Amino acid sequence: MTNTLSLPRSVEWNESYITLLDQQQLPGKVEYIKLQTIKDVWDAITTLKVRGAPAIGITAAFGLALSALSYDTDSVKEFNKKLALDQQYLASSRPTAVNLFWALERVAKSAESASSVNEAKTKVVHEAIQIQVEDEETCYRIGDHALSLFKKKDKIMTICNAGSIATAYYGTALAPFHLSKQRDIPLEVFACETRPVLQGSRLTAWELQQSGVDVTLITDNMAAHTIKTKGINGIIVGADRIAANGDTANKIGTYGLALLAKAFGIPFYVAAPQSTFDLSIQDGSSIPIEERSPKEVTHIGDTQIAPDGISVYNPAFDVTPSELITAIITEHGIIHSPSFESIQKVLLQSAQ
Repeated sequence: MTNTLSLPRSVEWNESYITLLDQQQLPGKVEYIKLQTIKDVWDAITTLKVRGAPAIGITAAFGLALSALSYDTDSVKEFNKKLALDQQYLASSRPTAVNLFWALERVAKSAESASSVNEAKTKVVHEAIQIQVEDEETCYRIGDHALSLFKKKDKIMTICNAGSIATAYYGTALAPFHLSKQRDIPLEVFACETRPVLQGSRLTAWELQQSGVDVTLITDNMAAHTIKTKGINGIIVGADRIAANGDTANKIGTYGLALLAKAFGIPFYVAAPQSTFDLSIQDGSSIPIEERSPKEVTHIGDTQIAPDGISVYNPAFDVTPSELITAIITEHGIIHSPSFESIQKVLLQSAQ
């Protein structure tokens, strides 16, 4: 028996505007907002109305296309100059997720061969839509590969939100859970709340509930105790950037889970599309780590929970060394024991 999934979508193209699920309002309110200008898109990415590396890339691609439609020029050269400036502007919205830069580059390059401004406008819109279409298929394949690593009734832990609302559809780390429900393969998921902005409790718990997955919410500092007492079989997370050697940047707290997985002798998996790999950097030491507002730590919503004037360190991501990663699950297959060689082998084969 196969069930039909009805998962929320994070972003949709509507010709003259972008429809975006405002993830800041979840789970209390399911609200879709209109993004009508490039500034709206930049703000949505910066303020985490949209988050998750693939969804950020898709939204930015749509934002660049939306802005390009407004250019009032008959010169292709002038069009591309304006496009490059807008590309640079949107690229400044967040520094860590490589999909943002990858998607913007694809849209900008699509216009280079245009012989007229009208053709250039058509090309950038089509390219942005294609990025979204490809990501949905990519996520399905990642989920299919990942599900092959789990057995019925396995108990799997995750952190942050690498699901349908972080991508075009299905998600990366959450894709196998959605597919397991669709295919009647029982799995239990333990979701870490993911301080400081609670993507695990606000988003992952909500999303998995929508598709009927058996999900239990825990606070981040319950992870070790939960692994021990509940018999967790493995951990799966998403990624915002993966270096050439397999070092992986993901939401803060991921590195700690990888260390726990090693201590307990359970597999630690990273699920990510090829677009998340940044082969231009050798290892994780070169991945820029975004530091965000102290208010995310000192407040929950509008309620202050820390003393006035307290010093705050708020990195949004950490880097997990490749030696702690059992496998990276991509749309092209599973990269076991990730390294320069194993990553190149899978990614190069996919290009042939």
